[in-house]
Amino acid sequence: MSVATLASGSGRLIEEDRELALELRLDRFLREVEARAYRIASMSIGDADDALDIVQDAMISLARRYARRPADEWRPLFYRILRNRVHDWHRRRRVRDSVLKFFGGLQGDEPDPVADARDPTPSDPFDLLTGEGALAALESGLASLPARQREAFMLRNFEGLSVEQTAKAMGCSDGSVKTHYSRAVHRLQRLLGEHY
Repeated sequence: MSVATLASGSGRLIEEDRELALELRLDRFLREVEARAYRIASMSIGDADDALDIVQDAMISLARRYARRPADEWRPLFYRILRNRVHDWHRRRRVRDSVLKFFGGLQGDEPDPVADARDPTPSDPFDLLTGEGALAALESGLASLPARQREAFMLRNFEGLSVEQTAKAMGCSDGSVKTHYSRAVHRLQRLLGEHY
């Protein structure tokens, strides 16, 4: 075997090791954000199955398009992709609903948001004692926030993103993130009252 053959073979092994290390880092990152991303998506759209599809689609998109980016860029990129997928879902839903309504498919079947809303106060005293009441109140409070406020609050608190990273993920300025986050916190303080 020649030295050139050995050198090219070891070069391929080094490249394969780099690829494997990158794949392992990306897999670890995706496992780390999966549950929180699912919670964000399901709270944003209200459908568990569609939320799972959206999260999986966002993960695949990150892996295909941005895997070679530095790992510190993955988190804001992933949440930006997730945000766009949620917006796309809402856009498709509005179009579908308007088409169905035009053709008479939703007459009398339109959802009543007030009737469908969960009661923010738990009825079972045991829930209050175990803290599930507080969690239910938080989920209900988050669901009642405007989308941008909810998004800023969840990215900052649940994901621990900085203002700058949240701005990148949301596609807005740092000042907008601060405004949305502040409004979300104040509204949640009012809504959660006894649990806060």
